[in-house]
Amino acid sequence: MLINAITLHILFIIFIATVFRSAFGFGESLVAVPLLALCMPLNVAVPLSVLVSITIAGVVVIQDWRKIHFRSAGGLILYTLIGIPLGLLLLINIDERIVKAALGAVIIAFSIYLLTGPKLKELKTDKFTWLFGCGLFAGILGGAYGLNGPPLVIYGAKQRWSAQHFRATLQGYFLVASIVGMIGYWLTGLLVTAVVHYYLLSLPVLIPAVFIGRAINHRMHGEAFFKYVYFILLGIGMFLLIKAIIG
Repeated sequence: MLINAITLHILFIIFIATVFRSAFGFGESLVAVPLLALCMPLNVAVPLSVLVSITIAGVVVIQDWRKIHFRSAGGLILYTLIGIPLGLLLLINIDERIVKAALGAVIIAFSIYLLTGPKLKELKTDKFTWLFGCGLFAGILGGAYGLNGPPLVIYGAKQRWSAQHFRATLQGYFLVASIVGMIGYWLTGLLVTAVVHYYLLSLPVLIPAVFIGRAINHRMHGEAFFKYVYFILLGIGMFLLIKAIIG
């Protein structure tokens, strides 16, 4: 009964995190990993979350590939790969609590600005400076704490992407980024039997959750969608700051 209860708990977490990711395009790891870590080792929870991420991104890309801004996604991926090693250096050389606190404070401040300040000036075409800056910082944040999302939100808001184009383009980005991450876990021996076991068990709830999230996403339009996203960023920043304080 204990095993069944734990399995049901894991499946429920993956279902909720997948609906969230499919609806908004990012952020499921901050829902899934802390909750999964309550009932399994962290070195199982993190690779499991990445496998789930690959699956979500793959399904969304198949569903909505026509809505992907391929040039934007490609540029962001390229410069993210440059930023990831810098983020890892930051994580290795600076106390983790300081990194969390700094990231949390920056994300909170920027979220409040996005919610209360002037509307971001529209970026009508892909520009090197914005692609490089947002991709690089996505890589740094991803390497330091798995938080690629915030700079990608800024780029999508600047481009005035619809909720549907935002979701699809980010999945094109995350599909590549997550596969690269999973290769790293495999090379370091973290792709263990338990990860594959729970991933296969999750598929019956994961796939329907992607479609539920898609239905939610398609009901959101215009600036209202990005208001939701900015509140999510605010929540992420508060989560990191609290984690840094309580340890």
